[in-house]
Amino acid sequence: MNRTGNISLVHDFMQDYARLTGLDPAGARPKRYLWTDAFAVCNYLELFRKTHNTGYRELALRLVDQVHHTLGRHRGDDSRTGWISGLSREEGELHPTRGGLRIGKTLPEREITEPYNEQREWDRDGQYYHYLTKWMHALNRVSQVTGDPAYLTWAIDLARAAHARFTYGVPTAGRKRMYWKMSIDLMRPLVPSMGQHDPLDGLVTYHELHLRATSFFGQSTKPDLMQEMVDMTDICRGMRLGTDDPLGIGGLLSDAARITQLAKQGVLVYAGLLETLLDASLAGLDSFTGSGSLELPAGYRLAFRELGLSIGLAGIEKLPEWMRKNPDLFNTTSSLHQRVEALMEYVPLREKIEQFWLDGKNRESGTWTEHREINMVMLATSLEPYGFLGI
Repeated sequence: MNRTGNISLVHDFMQDYARLTGLDPAGARPKRYLWTDAFAVCNYLELFRKTHNTGYRELALRLVDQVHHTLGRHRGDDSRTGWISGLSREEGELHPTRGGLRIGKTLPEREITEPYNEQREWDRDGQYYHYLTKWMHALNRVSQVTGDPAYLTWAIDLARAAHARFTYGVPTAGRKRMYWKMSIDLMRPLVPSMGQHDPLDGLVTYHELHLRATSFFGQSTKPDLMQEMVDMTDICRGMRLGTDDPLGIGGLLSDAARITQLAKQGVLVYAGLLETLLDASLAGLDSFTGSGSLELPAGYRLAFRELGLSIGLAGIEKLPEWMRKNPDLFNTTSSLHQRVEALMEYVPLREKIEQFWLDGKNRESGTWTEHREINMVMLATSLEPYGFLGI
């Protein structure tokens, strides 16, 4: 695929997103959704990197501010007001992520006395751990681009708050587990099961924040995430990571790229993790491609899930080059090299997915229009993925 026109396409998608969600021009009630906004911040940073147009950087910073002042505060239809952390107005401005961040769902969270309804829960507000890790990652990327340590501090504040509330001990198992969804105030679980890849996302993100804090603040004064990393390592060991969901596979591939980046900087998350991720990704790709899903018409497909896979494939495209340039870190004579070679056979799926959703007729389907903002932002990320991947 000729990618020379990608910047123009990404600009158009991100301009539409800004208009539709009240970012630019700024709306009185901006429509913020944490997952989409995390990818959008990274997209604006990548546009800035590619074009040197400071307007893109300003949009990224404005979006961060809108997210914190919208999703870091109680909903307009809630009897509670102010920062969800309970901090005063002044303290909340200094630490907007200390109470976590709302998802941004359309319906209010389920009341304590209200019975659980699995289908309805998807539309209810609260906090998702895997959305919070995406926002930590976005804040870290902002700190890298701007050199402002405040964004990293907010990311670490969020990591600590989320970890303290989403993890819990299981005495009979002798280890911790995690809740999948928590209430807006982080005081009660709304969905008690554990997200399959939540601990992995947390572990990789904590390591990235810890490494960044060392360079910002120095070894002796940096904020400490050591216990959080120990907890997540313990939860992750032995977990079954395999999935045939394209978004889940893409997440595994993205995490593999991030783990490799950490290794290049001297950080080993834990031995054997990269191989485990690649094995799970290969099995998932084999299952997904064999299902025939990518041959279906648009009305039977979810763009953002497929684009999550496309983004992950963009990350692992770099693995052979990194291994070749860092032979001291990666034993290229081992089975790791064979795994990477096998993954390269799936890289053409990225272009296939992008071309399908770049077709305007496919973007007229209900499955696109019903999730328009997240679809357009993740298509933009797939076209220019390195702002998100940090490569």
